Amino acid sequence: MAEWIECKISDIGTVVGGATPSTKKTEYYEGGNIAWITPKDLATFSGRYIQRGERNITEIGLKSCSTQLLPQNTILFSSRAPIGYAAIAANEVCTNQGFKSVIPNEDTDPLFLFYLLKYNKDRIEGMGSGTTFKEVSGNTMKNIVVNVPADKEIQTKIASLLGAIDDKIEENERINNNLEQQASTLFNSAIEQSTSVVYAELGSLADVKGGKRLPKGINLVTAPNKHPYIRVRDLNNTVFASLSNNYEYVDDETQQSISRYIVSTGDLLISIVGTIGLTAIVDHTLNKANLTENCVKLTNLKNVTPEYLLLFLRSSQGVEAISKGTVGAVQLKLPIKNIQSIAVPLLCDEELLPLNETLSAIFSQISANIVEMKQLADIRDTLLPELMSGELDVSDLDL
Repeated sequence: MAEWIECKISDIGTVVGGATPSTKKTEYYEGGNIAWITPKDLATFSGRYIQRGERNITEIGLKSCSTQLLPQNTILFSSRAPIGYAAIAANEVCTNQGFKSVIPNEDTDPLFLFYLLKYNKDRIEGMGSGTTFKEVSGNTMKNIVVNVPADKEIQTKIASLLGAIDDKIEENERINNNLEQQASTLFNSAIEQSTSVVYAELGSLADVKGGKRLPKGINLVTAPNKHPYIRVRDLNNTVFASLSNNYEYVDDETQQSISRYIVSTGDLLISIVGTIGLTAIVDHTLNKANLTENCVKLTNLKNVTPEYLLLFLRSSQGVEAISKGTVGAVQLKLPIKNIQSIAVPLLCDEELLPLNETLSAIFSQISANIVEMKQLADIRDTLLPELMSGELDVSDLDL
């Protein structure tokens, strides 16, 4: 039986904060090649190893503030807005002040430390303080007590078991990205090479219906029930809107008041406020789910498949049409009437049928990979507490 010891996070790694170079100084950002990570970058990041965020900073920007260049294998842990996003630095990076990152000591396996922080996420979040928003201070982070195997080899074995599952999940994501690119290429090529393309308004091909704002004073709940609520953020980096542990829910009473604003399997979703133009197809796991007012659904499709429409809306033509239909000065919005008037290219049946057959096969494989990823994630999340508590002993495993 492996020996586990109680220690503070500061005993197994060095806790480091971050900072933001002045956004008023263009020379701190323009032309920069130093990766600079914010919690927003992790909000849409689904892997473990992160190389860079949305923005880089320059050497001058790095020296202008208290952010530090963190070495490869540092565990980035968001300490506010929100608390608990985690990723491993794939290379040297720095962060803004929304992190309390941990540089593992020599006797600490970096991947084990990543899973350890994820395991303790809820407990760490509960230690946050503040009135406007909760934040975990550097001192609090350093003094959080955790249990770890005394032997680094045991840490590595635990990390290897969990890591093998995440390896497969990330491989499926790479495959799906490749399949999506193939589908996009096939679609664009078919449209460009066709001599029989005609155009129809989107409103004639599908009913465009809005979602529903939550009643005033009502908040989403994290405890799973039968009423998931689809938000704009749930459409990020995905082809299929599929139920996952990141979803939140409405309670039974609220559901009754917004029950008309639900989606069905095969509906195509478009974000119309905030990040405009995100698209995803509703899969069976979100049949009858609730839809935010910041998205619309394309339902009751006629003469086109949801896959066909999704690929069009993600093509250069579709992106341009969405951009032209977007209005507003303070807050941008894509009105329903402007969606309905988008001109969609249509192929003749002789060209459309073989294309749809191929696209159907590709998207079926993407969907199957997503299902497998969800199953693997459930297995990982079941194993995580058993391995991280020492309940499941790995000392005799030959890995």
